[in-house]
Amino acid sequence: MKQTPFTKKHIALGAKMAEFAGYNMPISYSGINDEHFAVRNNAGVFDVSHMGEFMVKGENAMDLIQRVTTNDASKLRNGNAQYSCFTNDEGGIVDDLIVYCIEENKTYMLVVNAANIQKDWHWVTGHNTHKAEMHNISEKTCLLAIQGPNATKILQPLTDLDILNLKYYTFVKGKFAGVDNVLISATGYTGAGGVEIYFEDKDDAADMVWDKIFEAGSQQGIKPIGLAARDTLRLEMGYCLYGNDIDDSTSPLEAGLGWITKFNKDFTAKGIIEEQKNNGLERKLVGFEMVEKGIPRHDYEIKDFSGMTIGKVTSGTQSPSLGKAIGLGYVRSVFATIDAKIYIKIRDKLLLAKVVKLPFT
Repeated sequence: MKQTPFTKKHIALGAKMAEFAGYNMPISYSGINDEHFAVRNNAGVFDVSHMGEFMVKGENAMDLIQRVTTNDASKLRNGNAQYSCFTNDEGGIVDDLIVYCIEENKTYMLVVNAANIQKDWHWVTGHNTHKAEMHNISEKTCLLAIQGPNATKILQPLTDLDILNLKYYTFVKGKFAGVDNVLISATGYTGAGGVEIYFEDKDDAADMVWDKIFEAGSQQGIKPIGLAARDTLRLEMGYCLYGNDIDDSTSPLEAGLGWITKFNKDFTAKGIIEEQKNNGLERKLVGFEMVEKGIPRHDYEIKDFSGMTIGKVTSGTQSPSLGKAIGLGYVRSVFATIDAKIYIKIRDKLLLAKVVKLPFT
């Protein structure tokens, strides 16, 4: 298994470690609920250095990004970020990603999911017919997500950059915790506020940044957070997880990502997805909460009142914030209305659930 620059820190802190996307990653430290509420109510630090980062540069950079992503990257200005996705030739999702505009029409950073780094690299380079300059900087990039309502207050003393007033989906670059050329963004995957910090892994920068963050947050009770709580936090917000809720067989429209799918430009499988929009969808991703007691899990069948299969659960958990079981799943479009009754097959029993509006909290 690969290690991140912070792996030794996690082990020293007694984290429960496990393989994730080929990396030895912390799953939990003090427990999922404790870590979940630490982020919702205060601040927590996630090591997400396993994520992938590609630099796209040159006069053809925008042309390439527009061709391979569904969102309209031409709207990006310096310091803006944008949620988007790659679509394959059949209209499925190759990956979801964030596009960072470092220098308008010249330099961009694409941040992709850890499990898809090689797949995404091959996909983007395969469409790079005009030869935009590309660099895969994933291996040398550190990424920490400091999330929670008190995150920016804790971190502000570590930089002269104004991160207290950083708007959603924008970023700044400069010196942080004694390290130069740090990119600090506010894109979030928890719904709790906070920032993400990107910097190059050199000259003991990883140890320095980690230690200074925890020194700055020691009085405030900042905590390290594992991937298990990251999952409960993102699910409460209804955010998709690649490989669970979206994949190569799900279209952006089916996944509720029509808002990042712009038809004013050409992109891979535009015609297929536009046809879906015009003709209607056979299935849609919905959020649901359990009415009867039971926890839905990935791949559990979703049924109607007669026991007919109408879909499948993609993500499910016991929500710490709500105190009830929640989930995401694809169902036939006729069942995708708010308050529609559906049934989740759990241990050979059909347990009642209802479709609810996202986010859950």
